[in-house]
Amino acid sequence: MRVTEKGQVTIPIDLRERHGIKAGSEVDFVDGARDGEVIVRVRKPDSSERRKAFRAWLDRIEGTADSGLSADEVLDMTRGRDRPK
Repeated sequence: MRVTEKGQVTIPIDLRERHGIKAGSEVDFVDGARDGEVIVRVRKPDSSERRKAFRAWLDRIEGTADSGLSADEVLDMTRGRDRPK
């Protein structure tokens, strides 16, 4: 593996798949016990971190879908039906 000028390396796909590493995953680099060894640990978010992330996402999207339409009107639109006037 080669380190880029920006200090980046590509984690091989078999390791990414085996350990569930995806875009946005958090990893830690740890000095190993042997000279030159580096250990990469996948940081699994705990439930409180997931809750905070979900709450932050809800806060970001709040009010973005307020169309003024009722639920029935939205369903009719998505099903391609015109409501009688």
